[in-house]
Amino acid sequence: MKENPYKKLAAVFDNYFTPLVNELPQHPNNLYQPVTYFLGLDAKRIRPLLALIAVDCFDAKITKALPAAAAVELFHNFSLIHDDIMDNAPLRRGKQTVHEKWNRNVAILSGDVLLVKAYQELAKYKKETAMQLQRVFSNTAVGLCEGQQLDMDFETRSNVSIEEYIEMIRLKTAVLLGCSMQMGAICAKASKEDAALFYNAGEKLGIAFQLTDDYLDVFGAAEKVGKQTGGDIIANKKTWLLLKAIEKSNAKQKKELQHWLTKKQFNPKEKVAAVKDIYSSLNLDGNLKNQIAAYYRHAIRFLTTSSASEKKIEAFALFAQALMKRNK
Repeated sequence: MKENPYKKLAAVFDNYFTPLVNELPQHPNNLYQPVTYFLGLDAKRIRPLLALIAVDCFDAKITKALPAAAAVELFHNFSLIHDDIMDNAPLRRGKQTVHEKWNRNVAILSGDVLLVKAYQELAKYKKETAMQLQRVFSNTAVGLCEGQQLDMDFETRSNVSIEEYIEMIRLKTAVLLGCSMQMGAICAKASKEDAALFYNAGEKLGIAFQLTDDYLDVFGAAEKVGKQTGGDIIANKKTWLLLKAIEKSNAKQKKELQHWLTKKQFNPKEKVAAVKDIYSSLNLDGNLKNQIAAYYRHAIRFLTTSSASEKKIEAFALFAQALMKRNK
């Protein structure tokens, strides 16, 4: 994507978050070294940025949202460390995952401490604001757990619908983006109605964001994405692309898909290439891009009905559109 128009906001967050990471204890080493390693990996940090953008849209001081933004980023990294364990993922952001570099037990505990640190950030606010933020944050955390469980349940189901998949990614991914924007609005002292609109917008953007990840997993370049290309195909993940392929494929294509879904021993590159060819022949890459665009438009409609600055919403709309067109 083009240069981040919110570079100054991102810099303000980095100036707050970097010392936070640097001030983590060094003992016990096997707890905190994995944490600083993981937080030091190249990350987009979209979620904390969304919190600051939300504050800015209401012309409030962005510094008000820094602890909330940090909480979101800490929680996000906690969830990634645990997701990588459950997915047996070898890479995250182009580097070894924590459980690969250390071990599963270390990764579990390192993730846990990040979750606690996230709640400590929210405790920095005055009581009334802290209670509002913690309520949103806790509801979001429950949603993520529900989404992760659904994702795991789908692994053993053969009849997952696209509607069920969208609900799963709403919970697993999108609610945290909604949380980021709603907490930013709360920090700006926005009305409950406006805060809810910002949550809804963030949730729709989150669905578009995850669908973009699904697209990049198959059609992105490994060196840019920073993850194993075709990882979802190799793992038989029930993504929008696979579910739509099952829905739209002819008898011959269905037979080939079933062959790759049930084959225990296979060449990963061969499997990815074969399934990708089916996706392309069905024009699923184009169809998925249309779905992403539709969720993006829905998100912006929520924002335009709020009382936030019209000019700043227009600027954010362009930024969000660029996010949907990213290559990693």
